[in-house]
Amino acid sequence: MNKIKTDICIIGAGSGGLSIAAGAVQMGADVVLLEGHKMGGDCLNYGCVPSKALIAAGKQAHAMETGRPYGVTPVMPEVDYGAAKDHVRNVVATIEPHDSVERFEGLGVNVIQEYGAFISPTEVQAGDNIIQARRFVIATGSSPLVPPIPGLENVPYETNETIFELRERPEHLLVIGGGPIGMEMAQAHVRLGSKVTVIEGMKALGKDDPEMAEIVLENLRAEGIEIAEDALAAEIRGDVGAIEVETKDGRIFKGSHILMAVGRKPNLDRVNLEVAGIERDRNLVKVDAGLRTTNRKVYAVGDVAGPLQFTHVAGYHAGVVIKSMLFGMPSKARTDHIPWATYTDPELAQVGLTEAQAREKHGAALEVTRFEFSGNDRAIAEGKTKGLIKVMIVKGRPVGASIAGPQAGEMISLWALILANKMKMGQIAAFVAPYPTLSEVSKRAVGAYYTPRLFDSPKVKRIVRFVQRWLP
Repeated sequence: MNKIKTDICIIGAGSGGLSIAAGAVQMGADVVLLEGHKMGGDCLNYGCVPSKALIAAGKQAHAMETGRPYGVTPVMPEVDYGAAKDHVRNVVATIEPHDSVERFEGLGVNVIQEYGAFISPTEVQAGDNIIQARRFVIATGSSPLVPPIPGLENVPYETNETIFELRERPEHLLVIGGGPIGMEMAQAHVRLGSKVTVIEGMKALGKDDPEMAEIVLENLRAEGIEIAEDALAAEIRGDVGAIEVETKDGRIFKGSHILMAVGRKPNLDRVNLEVAGIERDRNLVKVDAGLRTTNRKVYAVGDVAGPLQFTHVAGYHAGVVIKSMLFGMPSKARTDHIPWATYTDPELAQVGLTEAQAREKHGAALEVTRFEFSGNDRAIAEGKTKGLIKVMIVKGRPVGASIAGPQAGEMISLWALILANKMKMGQIAAFVAPYPTLSEVSKRAVGAYYTPRLFDSPKVKRIVRFVQRWLP
């Protein structure tokens, strides 16, 4: 057995683990990184990267069918589904070197390609190696949650870990789950020529503002996606080419393939938390505000620490724990400034509190300012006027922003910056957006907040009239 002593041992080479490894080793720490599966984790291999690549393929196909308003004769695209998957593979392959074993070994990280598990509160075993470290980081990510629906064990199904390897286009894809993953894959597939039915046990895009979600869902339905809500799957039967999903209320949906997209579960089965004295908080690792576990030598980041399971959150967590582990400085993780986006067309993005959450928390102190994309010149020029921004404001300070519309995922970054720095509306009003851009939507939302204060205020009008009398 090979014994290794190091400063930091990281279990998992996904977004969080890689960020910590790269940052720590370049600042002088000795780092061991353990990964028993694929470098880059879920995001690179099965999640963010391949899904956005497939969405891009669907976008190209959709553009060929929708050119008439621009004076371009629509044509029915000839979709080679296998070639679209080649595009996905090429995108992943292009990014892979950045997350590779070779790159991290070149930085000075000791990469061990084995799964890691605690064998004591101060030791982790990975293959034939036992690692003792000053600090450990659990960064093992998450996997698709497959609920125990009767019959599913006898039916071939896809998850986000297998759908990108599928080479033949599904004739009719049944998607169980109407969250971001389900909706993104539904739209990508309908644009690539599949029939698609989404079966959601509650409300589609139910974690987002209902008004904003409806803007997206209306467009998805218009593209031909059947969205069944309040449709809890009770039984699944059949085989590839002839699959049936029966819901609790007796509805039956038929399709050729089925994609399970009902959520995520943290990868903790191999880690042996109990041996290390690490407690759980329901299905997550129990951590304090600084992401430290109940074993003071061990931190947890990303999906295993929750509550927001996004790649960029894992990267943010990395910065929090590096500050604590390397410099011994107090560092706490926040969630109020974390944005998220669903990359449908139109996109859906959120940061901070939704309108409903803000009303519950702040009551009558809440103000909501709104602006529709139909009033934006760039959106008009591009024929993409379906969209809305809402900003939730308390005592002149934004506490949340919701955007549904083209490039919402890009636009939400401004509001994430605003919430991260607790800026006031007066400061935001000073920014100037180039014309014509979609960024002006945010600027106009700020203007909508000030309009009644300036133009509908008798006090302001009195002041202006007084000043005009005395100006030379």
